Amino acid sequence: MMSAAMHAKPRTIIEKIWDAHAVAEFDSGQTLLHIDRVFLHDRAGPTVYAGLHAAGREMSNRELVFGTMDHIIDTHPGRGDETLLKGGINFIREFRAASLQRGVRLFDIGDARQGISHVVAPEQGIALPGSTLVCCDSHTCTNGGIGALAWGIGTSEGEHAVATQTLARSRPRMMRIDFKGRLQAGVTAKDLVLALIGKYGATGGAGHVIEFAGDAIRALDVEGRLTVCNMAVEFGAWTGLIAPDETTFEWLDGRPFAPYGASWDAAVRHWRTLHSDEGAQWDAELELDCSALSPQVTWGTDPGQVCAIDGVVTTSLSAEADRALVYMALRRGQPILGQPIDAAFIGSCTNSRLPDLRAAAQIVNGRKVAEGVKALVVPGSTEVKRQAEAEGLDRIFREAGFEWRESGCSLCFYAGGDNFDQQGIPARRVITSTNRNFEGRQGPGVRSHLASPATVAASAIAGCIADPRPLLS
Repeated sequence: MMSAAMHAKPRTIIEKIWDAHAVAEFDSGQTLLHIDRVFLHDRAGPTVYAGLHAAGREMSNRELVFGTMDHIIDTHPGRGDETLLKGGINFIREFRAASLQRGVRLFDIGDARQGISHVVAPEQGIALPGSTLVCCDSHTCTNGGIGALAWGIGTSEGEHAVATQTLARSRPRMMRIDFKGRLQAGVTAKDLVLALIGKYGATGGAGHVIEFAGDAIRALDVEGRLTVCNMAVEFGAWTGLIAPDETTFEWLDGRPFAPYGASWDAAVRHWRTLHSDEGAQWDAELELDCSALSPQVTWGTDPGQVCAIDGVVTTSLSAEADRALVYMALRRGQPILGQPIDAAFIGSCTNSRLPDLRAAAQIVNGRKVAEGVKALVVPGSTEVKRQAEAEGLDRIFREAGFEWRESGCSLCFYAGGDNFDQQGIPARRVITSTNRNFEGRQGPGVRSHLASPATVAASAIAGCIADPRPLLS
């Protein structure tokens, strides 16, 4: 661990968490970090377990390892082990059996705690401020929204993490982004982060760990902060986080795996020290004025190819824009507003939490999905689904013509099974609350437009890309 003398200089929140988890410094310049939590899921978990078995390794501490079914499970009502992915049932059963054998907590199909890894980890209090958490998924950075240092890893690193509860990492470059001003009505955390990526490009944060800060960030609820951090990787960053505050502590209080009693009080005292000191040094600093932002929607095949809802498709003459325009069947300078859609999807680890569903339900309440549009809502966890149903949100969506699904990753990515087709007719243009829009991400030939849940909902009603603000009561 780092000595007290070495902490005399002002430090960033990133340095504070890093130093607190440093087990050893290697001659190579890498740091061996203690990993507080490892999260496994049905797609990568079986490979991690198989690697452990082949190497004859045991788990360091099964109490610090968690598993969930999320990536390849079916989300249709009444689901079982059967999946729409060929061979997927084997992954599910192997993961279940190996988790049971090793004594790992598994949030299985039918478990009230089941859900998408990056929704469940903060929701259950598994991810905590100042903790380190890894998962075999690039969007593990989502957990930075509550002040955790969390990142995605490969399955070989997953084996090492569960066998030793450590990982070696090179100290990353650090970036601070100041979001100035306040978001206007109808403009959300998703719009904020899409605007950031649009301004600085999809590689603007490359190689950095980012602290998202500023008035606009502080005004977000925890779910909005999780959305911002979810897309740090879409900005090219290693990971991102937001310093915890009273909003964070109130949200975490009483979560199943969070501290309680005297341990909670001690934890909060420590968490209040997790902020960047005045005078701390950054490798890069950026800013974005959020006060005049409009809802954002992508027009291309990376999250940086984005415009305001009342803007136009790019006028860039670059080769990247040319390729994206061909795939997306769009032309330079045309308005994005009014572009017809075939399907609308609300879900994913980016935007499937209760406030996301409330915002979308407010838009669709009393309205109907446009004829010919397939519209789906997939809650991010079984707990989110339960809460939404207790508030009657499922009824609002169903009456409007949306499918109401079980929790899971679903059509955030194409796994070879489920699709957006309507009555056998392939859906080609989709507006989606997910995080990636590259070619084929949501199915062969599917053109994905990223947007907020509110914009997705408004577009489902209109049958074309639509501004949600006129529909706000």
